[in-house]
Amino acid sequence: MTTIVSETSCTNTELAPNLGGKLIQVVCPATVVGGTDDVTVDLSKFGCTNVHAVWVFDETTAGSVVVPQTPTSTVVASSVLTVDLGGSATGVKTIIILAY
Repeated sequence: MTTIVSETSCTNTELAPNLGGKLIQVVCPATVVGGTDDVTVDLSKFGCTNVHAVWVFDETTAGSVVVPQTPTSTVVASSVLTVDLGGSATGVKTIIILAY
């Protein structure tokens, strides 16, 4: 069964506001598992309803070795982005979202 991880259990940071789109960083807790968990992000909290791009990364060594991963799927419904995480079962998951 897939565990749904709300953005409330992640650290969300708006990296580039006021540029016509927003770059949002979501850092998931260490308990999030790639290939098993989904992460949801309420884009309306950032004033957005749509997504241009989503990038997912594993940090195999915190802050030094970053491995890009391909999410299994990404879906936006009613301004909520759901990312079905791909990648390994280990490492901190960081998601970068380009939204508008």
